[in-house]
Amino acid sequence: MDGYSRDKYPHWIGQGDSCNTREVVLKRDGTGVETGSDCYPTSGTWKSPYDGATWSDPSDVDIDHMVPLGNSWVSGAKEWTNAERQAFANDLTNPQLFAVTDNVNQSKSDRDPDEWRPPLESYWCQYSTDWIEVKHHYELTITTEEKTALEEMPASC
Repeated sequence: MDGYSRDKYPHWIGQGDSCNTREVVLKRDGTGVETGSDCYPTSGTWKSPYDGATWSDPSDVDIDHMVPLGNSWVSGAKEWTNAERQAFANDLTNPQLFAVTDNVNQSKSDRDPDEWRPPLESYWCQYSTDWIEVKHHYELTITTEEKTALEEMPASC
């Protein structure tokens, strides 16, 4: 993690219509989401794929980076430009950003699948598939332990 800082990944940038990346993901991943003129949700519900919990207060929901910023740093992103890291941190195209239970996201932190897996085992298949897709798209490396975990998780498919 030498040299890593979240500040090197400008995130929650403007996405148009007064919305930032976090607000776009909250609208995308929620049900019945209504927003104010500032784009912040005023109502809606969010079901976390990691633990199956449902939330109605957006402050109980974090936006998780499938491949955490710190993990991307040690997997190759430290060589990227700030613009490339910003694109990674705000990626709405690949399976990189998800609305999840805040304390579950905090327990994940910057860990990879050999150190952390979603509590909901029925999500392991999708989780491993998404992790591999993001790592592949961004040409990030994986460790031997990470590869072993990723090979085990699809057994839940």
